[in-house]
Amino acid sequence: MILIIKRELIYIWYYFEVLLGQIFWYWVTGMAIGSAVSVFAKDKIHGRFEKMNGSRLGALGVIPACLLGIASPLCMYGTIPVAASFANHGMRHDWLAAFMMASVLLNPQLIIYSAALGPAALAVRIVSCFLCGCTAGWLVMLFYRDKPFFDFSGFEEPTSRDTDPNLLLRYLKNFGRNIKATGPYFLVGVLLSVLFQLYVPKEYVTALFGGNRAWGVLMAATIGVPLYACGGGTIPILRAWMAQGMSLGSAAAFMITGPSTKITNLGALKIVMGMKKFLAYILFTVVFAFAAGMITNLVL
Repeated sequence: MILIIKRELIYIWYYFEVLLGQIFWYWVTGMAIGSAVSVFAKDKIHGRFEKMNGSRLGALGVIPACLLGIASPLCMYGTIPVAASFANHGMRHDWLAAFMMASVLLNPQLIIYSAALGPAALAVRIVSCFLCGCTAGWLVMLFYRDKPFFDFSGFEEPTSRDTDPNLLLRYLKNFGRNIKATGPYFLVGVLLSVLFQLYVPKEYVTALFGGNRAWGVLMAATIGVPLYACGGGTIPILRAWMAQGMSLGSAAAFMITGPSTKITNLGALKIVMGMKKFLAYILFTVVFAFAAGMITNLVL
């Protein structure tokens, strides 16, 4: 028994090292770029969005708002106080919805992480997240044209932690916080992906998530709600599932419901949306993820 356990641990460690070597640099590069954007470009991105206020773009303003949301390095808890500041200056709520939805779904760091899944999955993630953000903005414009959608009462703009006068130290401190925040999830994700590959038969994953079947896409969209913890941690798991037969459409569905229903994100959104609109947000996320997954499978 001891020899069997020892042998299995050796197998796990070997495959852990192999997988870690394959995706480690995506993680490091993603953190390096994410920290650079946070330290050197965040204020410019938010300033560009603020300059849209008062423009006559109308419904088309959702598009640049969504793009700026993707470019923003903030998580939802960081995005909401910034959005509250924009709202206090009169920013349209449909533009805010697009900005916030895109921001929670994707950021520069997560784009680099997702490259580890291959060019097709990366392209699908970028396009589907962009369209999800735009759709959210247009729905808010359609149903809440003359009344506010969000309630930012009590929120104040957050105090920046990137204040060191030395730019290099400012960047290194941000990079260190990034490692601390994502590192444990990333390593756990690598370990789980190894366990999936070693002990979960490929046929099971293919049967659950494979092919063009609506059931596989729906399952992926559904499990994204409770399972998603951190973008860096889910990339290794998705990579393992896709290697075992998960369809690209199922992966796309998971990549939408996962970050948009992350527990910390839901807690923040519940505060500014209220229960009725919060439930509508959950329904919208799952329906859009399912549709995006089905279309991806049909097209690709």
